[in-house]
Amino acid sequence: MTEYELIKYDVDDPIATITLNRPEQLNAITGSMMAEMKHAMAAAESDDRVVGIVLTGAGRGFCAGADMQGLQATSRGERGGGGPTLEDADAGAIDEMGRDNFGVTYNYLMAVRKPIVAAINGPCAGLGFAIAMLCDIRLASDRAVFTSAFVNRGLIAEHGLSWILPRVAGPANALDILWTGRKFYGPEAAQMGVVNRSVPHDRVVPEAENYVRALAERSAPTSLKVIKQQVYRHLMMDTGDALRESNELMAESLQRDDFKEGVASFVERRPPKFQRITS
Repeated sequence: MTEYELIKYDVDDPIATITLNRPEQLNAITGSMMAEMKHAMAAAESDDRVVGIVLTGAGRGFCAGADMQGLQATSRGERGGGGPTLEDADAGAIDEMGRDNFGVTYNYLMAVRKPIVAAINGPCAGLGFAIAMLCDIRLASDRAVFTSAFVNRGLIAEHGLSWILPRVAGPANALDILWTGRKFYGPEAAQMGVVNRSVPHDRVVPEAENYVRALAERSAPTSLKVIKQQVYRHLMMDTGDALRESNELMAESLQRDDFKEGVASFVERRPPKFQRITS
């Protein structure tokens, strides 16, 4: 297994846990950290023990955003933040999903073939906020604090926030968050739809793990992959095209062994035993 310096990567069937691991810096992001995260996402995709991925942060924060030293260097016209230390990993079904849409910066997270659950355990700001929004499911501690912060640095909505945030929270909430750069906490984030739900602080990672375990017990991994692809691709398609593609995908699913197992397990009143996927 690859040894990482800036993240932790653990697999406990059916869960892969990726932990951003710069706790003294509230897990502020460097280029090397992002390269390690992408490499770990690819490792989780190819491991048939893994049904879903939990992304969280070490210590008291999820991610405070881009590393400030890197931002200072960028403001001086220098390149900062640290370059990747790993070869660029092939994470996500980018060609299958469409490279023009899902091959840009962190959008690959939406193309990762397995569910990604963000367990937001503390401060979640800037680039860290964008990373969380590009995960599939977001669970937040009731102590987690969010801010976009870009506007307060003289910047604009970056890293896909202008695309994803209005879709999950509505245009008015998105503009309020992005215009003001204000701080808001887990319960308000849940009320706006920024996160799926807010939970007691000490339950956020266990709740994320339980979510993945429930998927592993009841849901076909191949179906999880296809449904994720449908949801994100169809956000960019006309209704008719989306329906026609869904009809084709349904015809394919009717021919898979998972369909036979799903019906058999229902008739026999037992838990299903679906096939795992590796890539």
